[in-house]
Amino acid sequence: MRRRDLLAGGGAIATGAPFVFPAPSVAQGIRQLRMVTDWPAGFPGMQTSAVRLAKTIEAASGGRIMIEVFPAGSLVRPFETFDAVRAGVADMYHSAENYWGAKSPAFTFFTGVPFGFTADELFAWVHYGGGQELWDALSGQFNIKPLLGSSTACQMGGWFNKEITSREMFQGLRYRMPPPGAEVLRRLGATVVLLPGGEIVAALKSGAIDASEWIGPWLDMAFGLHEAVEYYYYPGFHEPGSGLSLGINKSVWESFDASDRRLIEAVAAGEYARSLAEFNANNALALRKLRDEGTVKIRKFDDALLTEFLRIAEDVVAEFGSGDELSRKIYASYQQFRASMMDWSDVAERAFLNSRRLA
Repeated sequence: MRRRDLLAGGGAIATGAPFVFPAPSVAQGIRQLRMVTDWPAGFPGMQTSAVRLAKTIEAASGGRIMIEVFPAGSLVRPFETFDAVRAGVADMYHSAENYWGAKSPAFTFFTGVPFGFTADELFAWVHYGGGQELWDALSGQFNIKPLLGSSTACQMGGWFNKEITSREMFQGLRYRMPPPGAEVLRRLGATVVLLPGGEIVAALKSGAIDASEWIGPWLDMAFGLHEAVEYYYYPGFHEPGSGLSLGINKSVWESFDASDRRLIEAVAAGEYARSLAEFNANNALALRKLRDEGTVKIRKFDDALLTEFLRIAEDVVAEFGSGDELSRKIYASYQQFRASMMDWSDVAERAFLNSRRLA
């Protein structure tokens, strides 16, 4: 389906014209729903998580809620999933909220921002720090009920065709990265582009780009990035714990009774934990394989460079939260919760992880 077809439906909402949302198919008490994703068919980690989430809802409901999952391009084009669910073309999506930044930069806070929340901290903010209520208000403006549904864990800093030793080396560097991390590098002088994952390796090999982030060792190796360039940097300051979302058409969500809503919420939370564990387990195995093969040079960004990233990121993130009143509320909530979590993490996980390396 083309974007103009979706926007034609969305326009009816925007102008106040009557628009009837197609109800999910109901046969003998069975709800038959359609989920669209922004991931290719069979794509590990993300598409497989979306399918697993759908199957778990079906099993937990005793087969009363059946969800057909459509990978990117099969029902709607990539990045049109939000508009499809908003307009009722599909019932739900599985995607990343930072893709909707053109609608409101505040959506980015519910995926991940530079030097923001880890995966555990994001889940804590959304569920116990007021984030869900703010997210409901933001997505509700677009006729969508949002839930955290998956996590890609902490990401890597990216692949480079040369060693990075100073901030000056970002001048003119052609780098593939999504916003808002992209804006940090842009202010360092990089030329930032956004390519679909399937085009990254060819662009690196041809020299069309000099560097690219993707996700982490597991999926980066699945795409063959380790065969394109030899320098692999960490940490992924731009996406320290990216959350993926289950967005449900609000009319569909409100048609469920309270018990089914609770069921869907519980399954989504469970899949978030399961996908996070899956990414961590497979990233650890893939990183070991990279080290054992010895052809990739794994490097940590210099602390001075990370300090520069952080200085710029603070301004960028503040700008993403400086729009309307709701955006400012989201940013204020994020800032307050992040400060308290940083204090706790310093005396809890950071102190423990440092002590575990003492032996």
